[in-house]
Amino acid sequence: MLRAERYRHFIEYFSTNQPNAETELHYGNPFQLLIAVILSAQCTDKRINQVTPAIFRDFPTPEALAAATPEKIFEYIRSVSYPNNKSKHLAGMARMLVEVFHGEVPSDINDLQKLPGVGRKTANVIASVVFEAPAMAVDTHVFRVANRIGLTNKAKTPLASEKQLTEYLPAETVRFAHHWLILHGRYICLARGPKCETCPINWFCRYYEHNHTEAALRRAEAAKAKKLKELKKKKQLDIIAKELKKRSVDKDI
Repeated sequence: MLRAERYRHFIEYFSTNQPNAETELHYGNPFQLLIAVILSAQCTDKRINQVTPAIFRDFPTPEALAAATPEKIFEYIRSVSYPNNKSKHLAGMARMLVEVFHGEVPSDINDLQKLPGVGRKTANVIASVVFEAPAMAVDTHVFRVANRIGLTNKAKTPLASEKQLTEYLPAETVRFAHHWLILHGRYICLARGPKCETCPINWFCRYYEHNHTEAALRRAEAAKAKKLKELKKKKQLDIIAKELKKRSVDKDI
């Protein structure tokens, strides 16, 4: 199947079945989402949603968070991954928002990446979710699933994957496709033990086509070889049985 066909099937399926896919992080404004996404690096959304309510309550504005020390912030996020680094990132991010961006979360991806703790993936999430920009944030789920389905080809880095996805996806679907790929990877196309047999898009998935078709062919070949071996063995036993019967008759005579 050509890649253009896979994209067409991908868009048709998810735009019909998950038209309103969105982030599973809880937030009330751009500043809160920025905090949540920074914290979510190498951590589950479920865990982040458990710790952010207290942060949002006690630090409702960039100014409030900028006034806090990393040590103070650490007490709120000690249960997430890499709390030491993330507490410093949050403090630095808030200070830069206040000092450089007048307390507003910037919409430009390059400006977003100037903030401590904000890489390209985080910047793309903010740009697409908050500002509805055609930006593709490539995390581990997106990178894996896009490659498995066949939407990307030989993309060795998240940036390479991002470029291929934004090249082939219509601009108006890019921000939704990010969530389609994440959710599919989170619940069906798992890193270990993907649920291929029950996957609703396995019929146009390159991974399924390659692995399961090849596996089926190998199983069929193995079954055929086993049957031939059994037939050969039966034939040999029949020959032996006939020979023994012949010798028994000759002996009686």
